[in-house]
Amino acid sequence: MKKFLFVFMAAFALAAFGQKNPVQISALLDRIGGEGTSSRIETRVKNSLSNEGKDVFEISSRKGKPYIQGSSLSALTAGIGWYLNHYAHVNLSWNQLTTDLSAVTLPVPKEKERRECSADYRYYLNYCTYSYSMAFWTKERWEQEIDWMAIHGINLPLALVGTDVVWNNMLTEMGYSRTDVDKFVAGPGFQAWWLMNNLEGWGGPNPDWWYERQEHLCQFILGRMRELGMDPVLPGYSGILPSNATEKMGVKVIDQGYWCSGFRRPSFLLPTDERYAEIAQLYYKHLAQVMGKSKYYSMDPFHEGGRTKGIDLKMAFHTIYQEMQKHSPGAVWVMQSWGDNPRQEALDTLEKGGLLVLDLYSEGLAKWVEKKGYSGHDFVWCMLHNFGGKTGMHGRFDTMQTGYYNALEQYPNGTKGIGAIPEGLETSPILYDLLFELPWMKREEGKDWMQRYTEARYGAKSEAMEKGWDVLAKSVLNCPQPMQDVEAVICARPALNVTRVSGWGTTKIYHDIRKVREAAALMLKEKHRFKGHPNYEYDITDVVRQTLTDSTYYLLKDIATSHKNKDMEAFKKQYAVFLEILGDLNRLLSQVEPFKLETWTQSARNVCNEVQGTTEEDRDWMEWNARTLVSVWGPEQCAERGRLHDYSSRQWGGMLNDFYRARWEMFFKALEEGKNITSPEWFKWEDQWSRSKTITNVSKESPISVAEELFYKYFKQQ
Repeated sequence: MKKFLFVFMAAFALAAFGQKNPVQISALLDRIGGEGTSSRIETRVKNSLSNEGKDVFEISSRKGKPYIQGSSLSALTAGIGWYLNHYAHVNLSWNQLTTDLSAVTLPVPKEKERRECSADYRYYLNYCTYSYSMAFWTKERWEQEIDWMAIHGINLPLALVGTDVVWNNMLTEMGYSRTDVDKFVAGPGFQAWWLMNNLEGWGGPNPDWWYERQEHLCQFILGRMRELGMDPVLPGYSGILPSNATEKMGVKVIDQGYWCSGFRRPSFLLPTDERYAEIAQLYYKHLAQVMGKSKYYSMDPFHEGGRTKGIDLKMAFHTIYQEMQKHSPGAVWVMQSWGDNPRQEALDTLEKGGLLVLDLYSEGLAKWVEKKGYSGHDFVWCMLHNFGGKTGMHGRFDTMQTGYYNALEQYPNGTKGIGAIPEGLETSPILYDLLFELPWMKREEGKDWMQRYTEARYGAKSEAMEKGWDVLAKSVLNCPQPMQDVEAVICARPALNVTRVSGWGTTKIYHDIRKVREAAALMLKEKHRFKGHPNYEYDITDVVRQTLTDSTYYLLKDIATSHKNKDMEAFKKQYAVFLEILGDLNRLLSQVEPFKLETWTQSARNVCNEVQGTTEEDRDWMEWNARTLVSVWGPEQCAERGRLHDYSSRQWGGMLNDFYRARWEMFFKALEEGKNITSPEWFKWEDQWSRSKTITNVSKESPISVAEELFYKYFKQQ
């Protein structure tokens, strides 16, 4: 039955070629625009539009309606997204993934517009995204995201949901007990790092209903991706086995040690072991049964510090590649360029055309330059915009507008695509809208892109909004260094000198904070015009949040100075303002759903509603996974010595009050009393919060009114 489903979906997608108003495209239009949208727009897949294999879409008119044609399903859906943005001026974003177009005039183009794509691959997602953002998504939320992918022209998404089912089935067939499987497969919030071979079992054990739900969800996701012309990148087999594989199976493995000072890594099966081929093909058998086959498989052996001593790397890479080819002849190995990967042994060993390298951090630290185009292998220019799912405005706007085109010019035969590889989603949507339009544009079109974007974003031209975004693009969204996101001091474990929130971040602000205030003031001028517009409400909330967060960085320095000088009167006044800002931020962010802790925790609990027979205990377990990820992250040793606590800090309504503000208040009171709160004491308190289920409620108000009130409370009228 499963095999029939995958074959049927593939045939369904193929049937769309040459077809007018393909049924899956009509369904997409009705989902994103409301019932009846498909009757107002003519669509067609027309292969002959393609120019030398490149995707093309055309926008024109037919029978008095907009007429969108694409050389492929993905080109067609990209054309729909382009039409919505640049003709109808409707921008669908994470804060508004669907809309009601029934009252919107859909302009009929007077002339034909033709766009050719310079990127064969439009790649999407990072392993980490599947935990930091997607771990607790329901089927409905997944459906919306896949539609978002489609209208952004994405044709090569990473697909990981269901891998736990594959391993559960495979290890059970190999004689593993349920207890042994539970020790290996990670829980819902932490599967990204299990899949990247960094840990085992954390967040689990997973109940039977979880695997049942994951299998159904996986097949829905893959079916919808394929239906809309996407090629899912599936998780291949790279030699990984549970750390007890020698004991259980008698195979030869290399112990991969520990990650972040306490998480046991899975072992690496030596490619010389006589059972390697047998185990690899057993994995691929179960993978095909659950997820079907693909042309693309993601594998990253030795990710982030895995041990390679005693391993013939060339043989290892060759063996991994050959087993993939046995399973799916002609398949392509998709490998992340991160840390030591791809090692030169891989580049020297693997066939040209058989490896696709994701240059993960092209806009920040372009390894395609250092690696000289990856020795002739194909690669994808990628944006790694967000680390840890942290809240905050951050980006490299100028580099994004030039970097992809530079790679195309220097390596025209090797630069095969563009991609977004965020660790977390739902921040700075402007960067993703720009990124996925780049391959459909010419370099010179970037100069007036902001004008077109703001008109699409808000449905009308606005000089104030355009100027505001231009200011942001030249300041907070234009980081000059290859650094991770700037972390907010308010999210740090309290101290008077906070240089970082997590073990790998920094709190040092690179931009002129006055520019963000200038942008906020400009945007607030349009408060009446765009009242009720979800994109405006989201953006003004985010920009005002950024102004307040920035101010606490410098306020904390003043607090530290007053404490050092023993000026306790100033110290008390200053920290009272610091806590007041935290309280006000909590109030502001509680007005918009994407900025609320409850949105995150309730989504985790709602997963249980998708399966019959789940209990309140199951819901509590899901919420514990969700809260742990954004607070302590791991058990005490990993949180402390492994520096994982607060790596996924979130500026969210509910969390700002109950977690961050409460923590800072404890700290300031301890300082007044001459006491010191130790790391173990902090961890104990944080861990207790992760196991709680309460959130302090905030009254519902107009997000625009609250944003304006708080902005002018702290900053003079400009």
